[in-house]
Amino acid sequence: MRIELLDHVAGAREARGIAVIVDVFRAFSVAPHAFDVGAARVLPVGAVEEAFALRASVPGVVLVGERHARKIPGFDAGNSPTEIRALDLRGRTVVHTTHAGTQGLVNAGGADEVLTGAFVNLSAVCRHLRGRAPAQVSIVRMGHEARERCMEDDLFAETLRAMLLGATPPSSEAVRERLRHAPAAEKFFDPACDWAPEPDFEYCTEVDRFDFVLRLQRGAGAPAELVVVRPGAA
Repeated sequence: MRIELLDHVAGAREARGIAVIVDVFRAFSVAPHAFDVGAARVLPVGAVEEAFALRASVPGVVLVGERHARKIPGFDAGNSPTEIRALDLRGRTVVHTTHAGTQGLVNAGGADEVLTGAFVNLSAVCRHLRGRAPAQVSIVRMGHEARERCMEDDLFAETLRAMLLGATPPSSEAVRERLRHAPAAEKFFDPACDWAPEPDFEYCTEVDRFDFVLRLQRGAGAPAELVVVRPGAA
């Protein structure tokens, strides 16, 4: 298994084999939480306009997302696990757009399979990759606004690569200790940043809360969506 580390939208476009698109703070921590509270579907999109168009055409859509980390005007929630868990998403369709994570998903067209990557389902992602045993894994660190490397995505990528080579997963406490003072974590502890609730930090650094992976599924004539796949499933 060849493991390649790539970055940002350009890296997503270069990804081959199985791509793991990484966004720890907060897109790919948010998406698993949406399923956990009952969402029927999560549709990741790149453009805000596409999100609004889907709300106009798909009944019962909930719009979730951010630009520059802040909730998009007219959306139902920001890119926040705390906000997601406060919504009634049972049986609903979530349309999700972010500055970094979803841009990676929609641009990874050259990969055979596309997964999300975050600490909340780290071990499930690792087991899925081992079970699939691809010739190549492309780990794409989306970073800050898909333009700068960031500590949290770097740490996830390093950890996943080490686990694929035989290491054990870290504890939530160890991850929190590493990331508590990361530049991207500062907003969670700043009362002025009401768009980044403090509990988001705990949610995003809770290792292995979920035992499933999220795989991008593209359908002819239908919006791409994330689907829940249990480790070991085809």
